[in-house]
Order: sequence, then C-alpha cells, then structure tokens
Amino acid sequence: MTLKNTIKYSSCLLLLLLSNLSFAQQDALFTNYMYNTNIFNPAYTGTREVISVYGMHRSQWAGLDGAPSTSVFSFQSPLNSNLSFGINFINDQVGPSDENNLSVDIAYKFPISETDFISFGVKTTANLFNVDYRKLNIEDGTDIEFQNNVDNRFSPNFGAGVYWYSEKHYLGLSIPNFLETEYYDGASTSLAKQRMHYYLMGGYVFDVHENIKLKPAFLAKLISGAPVQFDTTLNLLFYEKFTLGSAYRWNASWSGLVGFQISDSLFIGYSYDTDNSRLANYNSGSHEIFIRFEFLSQYTKMLSPRFF
Repeated sequence: MTLKNTIKYSSCLLLLLLSNLSFAQQDALFTNYMYNTNIFNPAYTGTREVISVYGMHRSQWAGLDGAPSTSVFSFQSPLNSNLSFGINFINDQVGPSDENNLSVDIAYKFPISETDFISFGVKTTANLFNVDYRKLNIEDGTDIEFQNNVDNRFSPNFGAGVYWYSEKHYLGLSIPNFLETEYYDGASTSLAKQRMHYYLMGGYVFDVHENIKLKPAFLAKLISGAPVQFDTTLNLLFYEKFTLGSAYRWNASWSGLVGFQISDSLFIGYSYDTDNSRLANYNSGSHEIFIRFEFLSQYTKMLSPRFF
C-alpha cells in the first residue's frame, strides 16, 4: 500500500471511529429488517403467533479494520391469544468499542376488524458499553486521551411501539430508547451519546401470479442531529419457498437479498451491501446472514403467512 493510500485509509478509519464514538451512538444497521422488526419495535413480538428463534450476524465494510460487526439473538413466544413475550440480545462492535444490549419485550394485540390486528409493545433494555483503546494502533501510547478505557458502563433504557398488520400488510412506529445516555471515560471526556431513535416501517404483499408474490417494504430511522436513514426493499417470493430481492439505503448503499424456506419451520437468508460512496474504495462490501426457526405443531395455526 502506498503512503498516499495509507493516509487515505487511516483518515477513513478515523472518521468512522469518530462518527460512532464522539458524535452519536446509533443503533446497528440491518438489511433484513423486515424479518425481525422486534429488535426496534417491541409491538412486533408475537405477531407470528408461534415460538420463534432468530439469529443474525452482520459484518459491515468487510476488509476495513475496526468496521462495525453485529450479532443478534432473539426469542419470542405468545403467552396467550393476546399477550406475547420476547428477548433480544445484540452485540455491536465498532473499532475499540464493544456494546451489549439485552432487552425484554411485552406486546398485547387485539383485532380491529375481521382481517386486521393492532399490537402495542413495550421494551426494557440493559446496556453495557466498553471502550478498549489497546485495540487501536496508537503512535503515542502516553497520550492521556487514550489511557482511560471504559469498562462495562451500565445504562438502562425503555421504549415502546405500535404495529398494525394483516395477512397482506404491516405498518409500525416505535421509539426503542426513550432515555438519552451520555458515556464518559475516566477523564470525564464524552465518548458517545445514546440518542433517541424514531422508527417508521411498513410493507405489503402483492399477488403477482399464483406462485409469485411481490413484497415491497421500507424502514425510516430518524435520529436527532443525524441524517435520516431510509431503506427501501423489493423482494419476490416464488412458490412460498425462495425469495430474491434488492434494497437501497438512501445515499449509502445498494443491496442484494436472497432467502430460502428450507422447511415449514426453518428460514435462512443472506444479503450483500455495496456502498455508493467513496467509502467503497476501502472495503469489499457488507455481509449479513440470518436464520429463523419456528416451533410448529399440527395444532399450530399461524394467522399470517410467513411473508414478513
């Protein structure tokens, strides 16, 4: 790598770290958001009316040292015909920072027509935030700015959401974190601030052919002091077994998505993102893979087909 490229690489990484640590601590990105929206909207919990386990891993900006890496585990289950319960664990690593979130969701749904339901949910979250500057290649190890690590700073939070859905559509609004928490190191220097996030999401299922369905979806995220993030996705579902689609994250990236309904219980998916900014010169794209398993029985009846 030439000196010029090294300088560009270092500057790019520095901007990445500063944007995530010093400016605003933002929730992780997800390209396959439509399959597990209870991560940011607790009202989604239990709407599939079966016990569901979900795992996901996302490697963002592959090839760039210190780039974001996110792992998710979710569990949700109906408690009765109206009340549902869910648990989410998220590990998010960016540069020298490591954040763990454990949240519990409770949702209550009721019918508003013969085909439509509305669900209200609440979320409580425990957050542990760490910063280890030893992970950085610091030229001057005596710099006081890089000697005060953050070790397991705990902060609680809570949120709420609403979710309107039927077999053909869904529309949701949520705020998963009402509290704005600021993190400081040992020298009382502000490293990150957890800002309030507003989410608006929606989707529809069109019958294009007897064995083909078109599934447009969108997700908008608004954060105070940051640009609006807007994702649009268009998936085609063939024979209710194979999904192929594309997505666009406004002013950020294009994505390709693929999914396989291996059995009635098992669904796996993968997406690849490519940046449409200058950052694309310094990474080989973003990868996201997920798996969802649902515990079905001959007595289980899912209200909505497994389309979202």
